[in-house]
Amino acid sequence: MNRTQLKRSSILRMALAGTETMDQDEHGETFLFRAVKIAAVVALYWSVSITMVFLNNYLLDNKDLDAPLFVTFYQCLVTVGLCWVMQMLAKLCPTVIDFPSVKFDLKTSREVLPLSIVFISMITFNNLCLKYVGVAFYTVGRSLSTVFNVLLSYVILKQTTSVHALLCCGIILGGFWLGVDQEGVAGSLSWTGVFFGVLASAFVSLNAIYTKKVMPAVDGNIWKLSYYNNINACVLFLPLILVFGELGHLGSFSSLSDLAFWGMMTLGGVFGFAIGYVTGLQIKFTSPLTHNVSGTAKACAQTVIAVVHNSSSKSMLWWTSNLMVLGGSSAYTWVKSLEMKKTPLRDSPQDSAKEKLLPEKGDLGV
Repeated sequence: MNRTQLKRSSILRMALAGTETMDQDEHGETFLFRAVKIAAVVALYWSVSITMVFLNNYLLDNKDLDAPLFVTFYQCLVTVGLCWVMQMLAKLCPTVIDFPSVKFDLKTSREVLPLSIVFISMITFNNLCLKYVGVAFYTVGRSLSTVFNVLLSYVILKQTTSVHALLCCGIILGGFWLGVDQEGVAGSLSWTGVFFGVLASAFVSLNAIYTKKVMPAVDGNIWKLSYYNNINACVLFLPLILVFGELGHLGSFSSLSDLAFWGMMTLGGVFGFAIGYVTGLQIKFTSPLTHNVSGTAKACAQTVIAVVHNSSSKSMLWWTSNLMVLGGSSAYTWVKSLEMKKTPLRDSPQDSAKEKLLPEKGDLGV
């Protein structure tokens, strides 16, 4: 009897020990797989984002074609087309592709229209900033989004900001002015680009605020919002292209019938669409906080690549301005995350993730 119990207890211990070992091995494999997956997603986000910024800079810096509104219009048109393609693919392969079925509704389009006006202002000023300041100074030129977030949240939403967060904004402002000063010393300052950068930063913040207001109109779905936003943008851009005389520039453009030109234009639109997907993917596999940190690190890498690519020589104070902007932005994100942990969230995590998605497009020069 005792031997039987001993054997049973020994077998039980061995089984339990084996189970624990298996769980640890499985956990180890899962952790390794998850780490590789996260690294791949972050690398994909960096690749898409940096490539898109340089591609847009290439398109907008074309000396033979001064038509930034048309370039932006075409990218919005490509996004609408890709939404239709994704809808069809989702119907054909529902287990592989998850994309909402969207049918155009005039009432919904009208409800999204105020956001669309802000949206086209954001992406237009963003592209104009990129056109005039280049990629190297782009991070600093477009650095005031956080400052405008604080300012407009107080003016429109009556939300106050902590002293620590305001100090972070002060560091960003200091970095911005130092960057402007150093660009002036180097003789490469474009006040036009700086002006468009400030406007773009303001509209990025307004875009985030208006997005939250119109989300219920699209059932809280970010892809539906992108669909209606880009359709409205295509319509709104047409009269602007006529008013600013860009049709004349297009008519005299020698490469208008060149397939390589349209290929690059289409590729820019594809990357503009892809950034929304990889941004959501990065938030899904990490967190909104990690996404912001990754975006800051990406901006730093993007600046270094631009300087090396252009064989530029920058002063220590110029690099200091970039570090101040990036450091202040990272510190602001960290401070806000600590404050959110102390304060109960009123919105669902899904809503929070959606809000984080929206400034990103403007932040990357689509």
